[in-house]
Amino acid sequence: MSSLSNPQNLKPDVILQSDTFLDKSLRPSVWEEYIGQTNIKDNLKILLEAARRRNHPPEHILFYGPPGLGKTTLAYLIAKEQGAQIKSTSGPAIEKVGDLASILTNLEPGDILFIDEIHRLNKMIEEVLYPAMEQGSLNIIIGKGPGARVIQLDLPPFTLIAATTRIALLSSPLRSRFSGGTHRLEFYTEKEIGEIINRSAKILGVDIPQEGIIEIARRSRFTPRIANHLLKRARDYAEVKDSPLTQEIVAKALDLLGIDKLGLSNSDRAVLLVIADKFKGGPVGLNTIATALAEEEATVEEVYEPYLIQCGFLERTPRGRVITESGLNHLNNT
Repeated sequence: MSSLSNPQNLKPDVILQSDTFLDKSLRPSVWEEYIGQTNIKDNLKILLEAARRRNHPPEHILFYGPPGLGKTTLAYLIAKEQGAQIKSTSGPAIEKVGDLASILTNLEPGDILFIDEIHRLNKMIEEVLYPAMEQGSLNIIIGKGPGARVIQLDLPPFTLIAATTRIALLSSPLRSRFSGGTHRLEFYTEKEIGEIINRSAKILGVDIPQEGIIEIARRSRFTPRIANHLLKRARDYAEVKDSPLTQEIVAKALDLLGIDKLGLSNSDRAVLLVIADKFKGGPVGLNTIATALAEEEATVEEVYEPYLIQCGFLERTPRGRVITESGLNHLNNT
């Protein structure tokens, strides 16, 4: 490893840990540090206090919303508030009924089980999860055919906290079993994002002026994860250029990343350019746009389009996608 890539001559394992756990260090560890989502926090505090007074684990909770808004952070804050151990997994990681059975039978009383991307759970596994959530029991089928029998195992009291970015893919029976509440995380305001960046900068030991904070907040798509990512890249740029992290340096760093003043990336603008230049503003079908960009349809529809529609730059019509006047103006001004 060269001195340039390892200026402090750190051991490889130290460098790996530093990079790996940086995002974790930026997560709030107490309620007071969690900025935004005020209504959700107020509801959760009531739920947790009521459960504490009854000396019983909180009821099961479901968080949903776009990625990067703090669903996982809320799960860990709840565990810390309850003084409970949290065991984390994800929907795709639970491939067989036996995987779920192993996780549930290893829970201790009062534990919290966090399942991220729960919409990707296999439907057969969902069926096993229902009695575990409602009755605290696990039904396991042993054998096949006429000789098959069901063994019922009692589970310790636990709380399931689930997160998903696509709540529509959850079955109604599963959604209805989150009796502790189903909470949708909203996008943050620019002011809230600014407060998050300010807090993250202090943790990272970065001195950034208010103008620089505003510059990052404006381009962060109202999402904390993106804001922290842009802050770290701006810090890297300033370090390499041996410059203080001024607003001008922040703007240059983000321009280099291809992030414009409204948070659109090169790929986002490419979608608008294809519709505007090649198809005279539309309407044009999703398949045609994907082909012109050499992208998959799902990528265009699920990754690029949501923010463009949110910005009012793109419309979905029965005949296809159409770029709006605001979208054209944005392209002309960038």
